[in-house]
Amino acid sequence: MNICVIGTGYVGLVTGTCFADFGVNVSCVDKDVEKIEMLRRGEIPIFEPGLKEIVAKNISEKRLTFTTDLSEAIKKSLVIFIAVGTPPKEDGSADLSYIEEVARAIAENLNGYKVIVTKSTVPVGTGALIEKIISSEQKGEFKFDVASNPEFLREGSAVEDFMRPNRVVIGARSPQAVAIMKDLYSPLYLIETPFIVTDIETSELIKYASNAFLATKISFINEMANICERVGADIHMVAKGMGLDHRIGGKFLHPGPGYGGSCFPKDTMAITKIARAHGYTFRIVEAVIDVNDRQREIMIEKIRTLAGGIKGKKFGVLGLAFKPNTDDIRDSPAMDIVERLVSEGATVKAYDPAGMEHARKVVKSGVSFCNDSYEVAEGSDALVIMTEWNQFRKLDLARIKTLLKAPRVIDLRNIYEPAAMAKLGFEYVSVGRQDRPVEKTGALSAPIGERV
Repeated sequence: MNICVIGTGYVGLVTGTCFADFGVNVSCVDKDVEKIEMLRRGEIPIFEPGLKEIVAKNISEKRLTFTTDLSEAIKKSLVIFIAVGTPPKEDGSADLSYIEEVARAIAENLNGYKVIVTKSTVPVGTGALIEKIISSEQKGEFKFDVASNPEFLREGSAVEDFMRPNRVVIGARSPQAVAIMKDLYSPLYLIETPFIVTDIETSELIKYASNAFLATKISFINEMANICERVGADIHMVAKGMGLDHRIGGKFLHPGPGYGGSCFPKDTMAITKIARAHGYTFRIVEAVIDVNDRQREIMIEKIRTLAGGIKGKKFGVLGLAFKPNTDDIRDSPAMDIVERLVSEGATVKAYDPAGMEHARKVVKSGVSFCNDSYEVAEGSDALVIMTEWNQFRKLDLARIKTLLKAPRVIDLRNIYEPAAMAKLGFEYVSVGRQDRPVEKTGALSAPIGERV
């Protein structure tokens, strides 16, 4: 089977590459000539563990090609995946201009039966819009089907998520389209992956519902963390006690500066706009968004309080990506907090294992980028841990203490234990836990806090 994937961003590149690894012939299409040339050389424009090796393997075995020739890719493919961006408009609703542009290109080049699949996250009704555009603008009278196949890829583990998904969702109106989609995913039958086959509109809403619920869990545990600080409780024990209830589960119950990235902020806003467009107010998700915005303010206050102010201070920041194992800084809480610190008169020294190249393009002044964690700490008034990269979990804290102007650590990911940090002589604050007073002597002896 020949398929094409239009768009070589995060979703499109992972989707096309993994389908090629299933044994399908895949053409990945993008109008960015420089990016296509990079990919042909086996160079990956995103940081995603394991992806580079699979791309190289499937290029070598001639199942995966990269092209700017959209017309040719459409004409030779049975299945066409649309994986272009749906960025938020100023009002928070999804911008479908790229989707519409691709639909018109498909209409222009339709030369036989095709299944056109939306892989991008799109509002309910997008499938019907694509059907309308292709029906009205195609030059012939070729039959086609539109399907919805939302992605559930976590940045940092996207290859594993594609190869071993929790579920595959297929929304389509015709049995033929469903059969073709199932055939594409047939390698997953061996691991007994659940398939949900439904109508297009339901499939489109499943992705938004999933992301909105996960974002809700994050905002909920952050609210609980703020209460824990006020009543003297430990958020990690609260989260563990909650998570052991199988109806709740422990995932996404990690307190911190809030959610970010390319999906949750965009999708939570979009689903509230979808609801309001249909005469309903999605009050829970609107509150989730408000809580997430406020959480960043609370983190800035933690920094301000421990450092004795922000203006004129120098902060060392560890982590810029919105989560570990990715270079994605889009809507990252870390980037937002860094920009706030600079705007209030601070200077920042920053290090991230993968995200600094993107950060350099965004940050114009007030931030210097360092080669490692220890360069960040040197001469800083306080160290702020923003992203829980594994390499930040085992820092030489004795060395960090000697490099800092004052032994202050603001741990926004709860990597370390308050008692152990106090024993080492650090002024230490975290999220949702009781911070211990500094002990004058002693060594680090307590284990790094286990994340639920």
